[in-house]
Amino acid sequence: MRFLSLVIPAYNEAARLGSTLKKVLAYLHAQPFHSEVIVVDDGSTDDTVQVVQTIFAGRTENILTRLISYPVNEGKGYAVRKGLLAAEGKVAVFSDADLSTPITELPKVLDPIMTGSFDVVFGSRALERSLIGVHQPWLREQSGRLFNTIMQLVTGLPYADTQCGFKAFRLDVCRPLIENAILNRFGFDVELLYLAHKAGLRLSEQPVRWDDAAGSKVGIFSGIDGFRELYQLRRRAGSGYYNAALQRTRQTVAEGVGTPEDASLPMHIHNK
Repeated sequence: MRFLSLVIPAYNEAARLGSTLKKVLAYLHAQPFHSEVIVVDDGSTDDTVQVVQTIFAGRTENILTRLISYPVNEGKGYAVRKGLLAAEGKVAVFSDADLSTPITELPKVLDPIMTGSFDVVFGSRALERSLIGVHQPWLREQSGRLFNTIMQLVTGLPYADTQCGFKAFRLDVCRPLIENAILNRFGFDVELLYLAHKAGLRLSEQPVRWDDAAGSKVGIFSGIDGFRELYQLRRRAGSGYYNAALQRTRQTVAEGVGTPEDASLPMHIHNK
């Protein structure tokens, strides 16, 4: 069984995905564990699929490569879940296609899971702002802070940044939650973290390096989608929609299935 599945959602990313995949494959090739890279093409209308196919045509011995593609854009949340549910690794990480958080930051979200300390670890831009190299435009940055404030009020989550596109999940305990999550756009990160928190999983917010990338698809209207989805999350949680998934996860944890003592977990990442 592979240890790591790296999921990259992509929508019209032909211009920069080739460079991203080359960096990712080179980094993973240097690691002491077997991994897979899954690109989920979220209904792109440019040459995203062709770019991925060209890069993946060159095989790397310890890395499995897969492309998942469908014709209609469904949203980043849908794409991420599609990739996470297809993942075969013990741990799945999703990363933005622009590598705003460099792949070399991977140990920060993997190590706490590998040592058995946490089940979900996610990158944060807010804990150490000195790690931000290129900031977002002022209006987008303020919109993000407002979203986070309202998110905390609506969900009770204590985290400073739920929207950074760099998150790791221990799949044996997280899969029921991913299967029952339904938010497809800006609120999907909050939904996954909210469910993990409610299920009693161990979450850790880790500061990571981050640079705003030109051509980001996050804007003011993304924030509006996010507020709408926060309302949907609160309404569904109040109705008991997620209860069965939460119970399945709690039962898995109680039974000790897939605990991190598994001897096949690598203990060191080569940070090259």
